[in-house]
Amino acid sequence: LEISNLSEKDILVLRLDLTDRSSHEAATNSVLKHFGKVDVLVNNGGRSQRSLFVDTNLDVYSAIIELNYLGTISLTKHVLNHMIQRKKGKIVTVSSVMGIMGAPLASGYCASKHALQGFFNSLRTELTDYPEISIINICPGPVQSQIIQNVFTENLSKSIENSGDQSHKMPTDRCVRLTLVSTANDLKEAWISDHPYLAVCYLWQYAPTWAWWLMNRMGKRRIQNFKSGVVSVFLSP
Repeated sequence: LEISNLSEKDILVLRLDLTDRSSHEAATNSVLKHFGKVDVLVNNGGRSQRSLFVDTNLDVYSAIIELNYLGTISLTKHVLNHMIQRKKGKIVTVSSVMGIMGAPLASGYCASKHALQGFFNSLRTELTDYPEISIINICPGPVQSQIIQNVFTENLSKSIENSGDQSHKMPTDRCVRLTLVSTANDLKEAWISDHPYLAVCYLWQYAPTWAWWLMNRMGKRRIQNFKSGVVSVFLSP
């Protein structure tokens, strides 16, 4: 309100729990009642993971999928129904570079982001009769945020003890700006990251055999650091 021409009626803040899927229709209707339309949906809720699969309870994987994947597509479904009626809109989903590659200590997180990539890439093909509805996947690399402090670990009741230095990551405002540029230009997919992480994305996409070799080498070191209590910065999603 202080830095724009917006007024109070232009802003509506609603509490939302992605895991409470029964509430998503009502939340969507509240937005439509207030504004009359939804031009853009930005799916940006989720939690990451720091644990080895062999040590992790299956209920952790269930919680990751429930939040990162099912919660996202549930909210999308209600908003998309409105966009189809208008024949217009943008659905922007914050995936991750972990949605196009694999990394140790994040198998559940990677799985949820791969699921989002597959879902929205498939959904895009179902909307060919609605050329003004854009499906946009954003794949950030490491970004300065609170995601590390709130990661899933090997069980639901345990939190991470050491989140490490986050200064090497992309500043949040830089990631937001590039996300907005991608949205304005209707990019189907955008990789938003600094090097060397961005270079690894290209390697994974175009030379997967080399990517597997690299990830095996770096992954072994990352697991050793994790077990010894050292926070590794390589490909921290």
